[in-house]
Amino acid sequence: MTIAFYAGSFDPITNGHLDVLRGSLLLADKVVVAIGVQAQKQSLFSFEERVDLITQVGRDLLNVGPDRLQVISFNNLLIDTAREIGASFLVRGLRDGTDFDYEMQMAGMNGIMAPELQTVFLPASISGRVITSTLVHQIAAMGGDVTHFVPQNVAQALRLKFKF
Repeated sequence: MTIAFYAGSFDPITNGHLDVLRGSLLLADKVVVAIGVQAQKQSLFSFEERVDLITQVGRDLLNVGPDRLQVISFNNLLIDTAREIGASFLVRGLRDGTDFDYEMQMAGMNGIMAPELQTVFLPASISGRVITSTLVHQIAAMGGDVTHFVPQNVAQALRLKFKF
């Protein structure tokens, strides 16, 4: 069984993340979405809320269940968690050249520390290239419409979070 390991904060999951998930599901039998949990980082959504949002997206938009999409947390080196769950490869999304430069550095470092884990880069769709979770936060915090940038369940969760 091939297992793709897709790590990030997913705070919240965006349509750009959804692009990467779709591509990952084409390449692997199972995708493990690993939410990085850092005590010093202030998150908009709790870990549990992010798990629920991602699980709903998998079920409702990607038509996959827990046999194909699993959501976990990690607070150590990404490669250590990937090894623990038996990942076949790491998945990273790319929006632009800046992402590419950063992700190439990370892939190089990960490749030195874990040569058995290759990194697969998946490009964002044209509409997904402009989306960042930070911008989604800012738009939602000011009462703006984020439905072009996030799945419907996430837009609803943001409305509840920011009370608009």
